[in-house]
Amino acid sequence: MLRRIIELSLAAAAIVSCAGPDVETVDYTQFVDPFIGTAYTGHTYPAATTPFGMVQVGPDNGAGVWAFCSGYHDSSNSIMGFSHTHLNGTGCADMGDILLMPSVGCSAWEAGVDEDTSTGYRSRFSTSTEEAGADYYKVFLEDYGVTAEMTATPRVGIHRYTFPESEDAAVLIDLEHGLDLDKGGATETYMKVVDDRTVIGMRRSTGFVKDHWYYFCARFDKPFASAEFCPGMEDRKLRLHYSTKAGEQLLIKVSLSTVSEEGAVANMDAELPGWDFEAVRAAGIARWNALLSRLEIKDPDHDKMVSAYTSLYHALLMPNIITDVDGSYTGWDHKTHKNAPGEEMYTNFSLWDTYRAEHSFLNILYPEINARLVNSLIEKYRQTGLLVTNEYGICETWCMIGNHAVPVIVDAYLKGIPVDYETGFEAIKTSLTTNHEKSSWDAYEQYGYYPIDFCVESVSRTLEHCYDDWCASVMAGKLGRTEDAEFFAKRAGYYRNLFDPETKFMRPKDSEGKWMTPFDPSYVTHSKLRKGAYTEGNAWQYTWHVQHDAAGLIGLFDSREEFVEKLSMLFDETNVVDNKDDRVVDVTGLIGNYAHGNEPSHHIAYLFTAAGRPDLTAEIVRKVFDRFYMAKRDGLCGNDDCGQMSSWYLFSGFGFYPVDPVSGEYVFGAPQFPESVLHLPNGKDLTITADGISEDCKYVDRIELNGRELPYTSLSYDQLMEGGSLIYKMK
Repeated sequence: MLRRIIELSLAAAAIVSCAGPDVETVDYTQFVDPFIGTAYTGHTYPAATTPFGMVQVGPDNGAGVWAFCSGYHDSSNSIMGFSHTHLNGTGCADMGDILLMPSVGCSAWEAGVDEDTSTGYRSRFSTSTEEAGADYYKVFLEDYGVTAEMTATPRVGIHRYTFPESEDAAVLIDLEHGLDLDKGGATETYMKVVDDRTVIGMRRSTGFVKDHWYYFCARFDKPFASAEFCPGMEDRKLRLHYSTKAGEQLLIKVSLSTVSEEGAVANMDAELPGWDFEAVRAAGIARWNALLSRLEIKDPDHDKMVSAYTSLYHALLMPNIITDVDGSYTGWDHKTHKNAPGEEMYTNFSLWDTYRAEHSFLNILYPEINARLVNSLIEKYRQTGLLVTNEYGICETWCMIGNHAVPVIVDAYLKGIPVDYETGFEAIKTSLTTNHEKSSWDAYEQYGYYPIDFCVESVSRTLEHCYDDWCASVMAGKLGRTEDAEFFAKRAGYYRNLFDPETKFMRPKDSEGKWMTPFDPSYVTHSKLRKGAYTEGNAWQYTWHVQHDAAGLIGLFDSREEFVEKLSMLFDETNVVDNKDDRVVDVTGLIGNYAHGNEPSHHIAYLFTAAGRPDLTAEIVRKVFDRFYMAKRDGLCGNDDCGQMSSWYLFSGFGFYPVDPVSGEYVFGAPQFPESVLHLPNGKDLTITADGISEDCKYVDRIELNGRELPYTSLSYDQLMEGGSLIYKMK
């Protein structure tokens, strides 16, 4: 039945993508603030975009520095232009493709520096003139007296520039510009002036993403007087000149394609044939409301409503479409492929982050979307022979560890989402047994762990492989592949080999079986910085990284009470992370050694519930809500990481969290929203009520589902999908 429901949802989604979504009676975008996370280390962006869209058109006010991973950070007071691709909340920078910048009386070809706008085509701006919504951005460029606005369809960005009176107005197209940190840049570009209203071209670049490209078509609603290429850079920088009256507006449409300039033109013709900026903006709001309205949160605290719906918005930004309207796309083998129209493929999978909660969240409210994401993962395997590890720009980056496409595929399989699971399991088995850049299975199976003298991040890699192996064993068992199930289940228990019974930590061990000495459990390491045994973390954080076997982890301690005592020490605020030189910049959002700003910590608070102390889970969840999710620019305590931080917030607001996403069980914590209604894809509603919640009443006395009391342990997926009424009686 669920499979049929999802198939109907897929059909409905295809209709929406062609005809545009129905306008909702409630505008949930009023609670979306894209500026949340644009300060501190949130790395979000305020660009105009649609859900999972190819285009994210918005301001770039910095590049080449970690703070500007998304292209925008609150610390900068000048804008270098408006590019069409951005990453949401990542810890690595790339994209920033096809930059446009309006100007008046400026002949500079380089952006210049932030502090001195006289040296280039940058312009100062004030945040007081900025506006941003789910599919809209606006700013006043002080140096030019130009108001810049933009909105988008999935594959097309539209700019509206309001100029002062000038005989020397212009729009610069810069293909040299990009956002990568790895000293890469444009490797191949071209631009062709087709006529006095049209420019087509391509930008190819390298950096964090080793090789990615977009073709584009830019159309102007008014003819430009002349076109001037940058001397010596005729393929990379082009200025188009205008004479303008005071208040005169210029509209520019820019469409993208991964395939060809013809694909970019076809995308524009299909999605945005006209020039009605306000109609595009209204359609974008409707498109967002079609998805935002599946979750109805009721809270008298306006800031919490903003935090909640902005989190939902962030959870629906990535991955991103790579198919043209006719189904064509450039694949992971760098060849052109073609699906049926509406059968989109996607890129930008930050799976080390998003396997934990983001995809589980999509499975509940947006299974038709997650089906396409899983199909993209499997198709990548068909083309390259391995599953995605950490993929951006249709390119494997090998940035993070684990093989976390595995739990995403298995979770979807267990929930009946319709994809090719025979190929899916083949992809899982191959990827978990074939050596590649982040997995040396020969050593792993020889020792039963990764030895510290052979492998950096040895503890983290071992523990994360254990979880992937567990997921593979579950799927193999369901498919009747007994031998495979037993093989992966055995490896899933390797975490025990790194538990030191003396220190009660997951501790690095060498190839001779000796514990690493000296050993400081608070010392943070990372493969690229402090080379060590942990990935963006320390022993305090990774000791609890046994998502699939909480009972087994508890059993490694002398008693349940000792486990709770040790776990409580993690959150002891006198027990401080050793990260004083701040070289591992992702370890943020600290409560003692707990780092909510980094994903390996996200499930840990819920282990108290597994150990029989849900009251302690409730305490930590409330602390995290009160400290780390604020409705302001610096309101996120760490990288949003493609929706994972936001998905944690939403799940925890409902009062439960997928500690083990493939288990089909959501471990109870304590709800933070007074009332939430989940409009499920099967036509049922689940109303979640926190009866009596207040600043003082943060604990749960009892839980009722449809009038029957539930054990204070977990809620199953099947129970959730039945809908009805879930009531937490607070105390």
